[in-house]
Formats: sequence, structure tokens, C-alpha cells
Amino acid sequence: MPLIQLRDIWKVYDLGEVQVEALREVDLDIERGEYVALVGPSGSGKSTLMNVLGCLDRPTRGSYRLDGIEVGTMNRDKRARIRNRQIGFVFQNFNLLNRTSALENVELPLLYRKGMTNRQRHERAKMLLDKVGLGDRLDHHPGQLSGGQQQRVAIARALANEPSILMGDEPTGNLDSRTSAEVIELFRKLNEEQGITVIMVTHDPWVARQTHRNIVLRDGRIVLDTSDAEEAIQLLQRAQPFLAGSSEGTGSTD
Repeated sequence: MPLIQLRDIWKVYDLGEVQVEALREVDLDIERGEYVALVGPSGSGKSTLMNVLGCLDRPTRGSYRLDGIEVGTMNRDKRARIRNRQIGFVFQNFNLLNRTSALENVELPLLYRKGMTNRQRHERAKMLLDKVGLGDRLDHHPGQLSGGQQQRVAIARALANEPSILMGDEPTGNLDSRTSAEVIELFRKLNEEQGITVIMVTHDPWVARQTHRNIVLRDGRIVLDTSDAEEAIQLLQRAQPFLAGSSEGTGSTD
């Protein structure tokens, strides 16, 4: 059974006089240990799909089974428990607490983990920061770190509860090309060496090329599901011509 299984997923936003169909008829399987990019032009539904996959939002209708459990119909509290146990998130803007140290930022998700002592939380956070190359920056606040270092803290925090799935929402969007490459290399290692399933939203062709599978969305539908990144990028460039000028490791944003 796939780790993730979506069947006929719709997400409709009711804006009063207008209903916006952000996702329509989405069928998708993702196996454990895959490295997947969700790509598409602005407004294509890729971020909405990420929110549904990450249990941040509930589909309007359809079935979403995560590790064999139907989560699409769960209420907010039940989805939160599933999310905290199985999914780690990395966002474009890092979402770190500015007045706390790198160590304290990584410890934060562990505060909700029952049976873990303060010392155990401290040691796990320290180990994770060392794993992402920041073992010598434990006491630094986000303002004392570069953008790439902040994103590494965010990745360490996302790994705190040992998730089976790591989701990145434009994780290189605010980074320069060299730093983007370093962060993507870290994602690759986590996928290949630890078997973590990685799902990444991106519109950057260079980032899309680093993954093993590209799922292209347009107008809320999956229009292409391919292991050939060049095929996906060509389709994107026809839909959004300015992408044709993107260069390797741009870390550009929408």
C-alpha cells in the first residue's frame, strides 16, 4: 500500500458569490522513500495540494489515506496529532522564533512529546543541529545566522519528531544559488541515507531536476506525473514562459 493515497480529491473555497476550485479530481499515490516535486505556475494548486498532504487543510471531498489511515475526514485535532507524529515542514520564510536560540527553536516541537525530559530534548536538538552542520551555532539567534543557516535550523526542527515525511514549501525561495544547492543536497541525503519521503513545492527548474519525480499541476488538476524532469520543465515553460530564463540554482520566488 502506498504511503500516501489520494482519490478524487477536491478543495473548493467558498468566497460568497464565487466558489474557487483549487483542487479538482486529484488522484495520486506516493510510495515510502520517494523524492517528489510538486510544480506548476502560480495559482495551479500546488500549495493547496501541499496543505492537504500535510494535514494542514482538509479536502472538500475525496479520500486521503496516509499510511493506510483515512485522514481526509478527520477533524482539526486528530489531523494535528497525525501531523506532529509523521510530518515535518520546511517553509520558504524559515518561520523561526527570532528571540530564541537555534537550539531552542529545534527543541520547540519536542515540548509536546510526552515522556521526554529536558535533558533528552536538549540532546536531541543538539544532535540534529550537528547533523545539519550547525553544531557550533547552538546559541546563535536567527538574526545572527545567514539565510542558509536559518533554513538548516528549520530543517533540524522539522526532523525533531522523527517524521516519515519531510515537506518543503519553496524551501530555497529566499536563498542564493550556492546556498540553495547546499540545502537541496541536505534534502537529498535525508532521502537517500535515512529513507525519509520528501515532497517539495517548487517552481524552480533547477530544484525540480534534483528530485526523482515531478508532478505538474495546472488549474487544480494534475496534468503530468513523470520521472523525466525535462518533460515537466518543458510543460511548465509553455504554461509560464518566463521560466525558460531560469538558471541553475536560482532560488527564485513567485
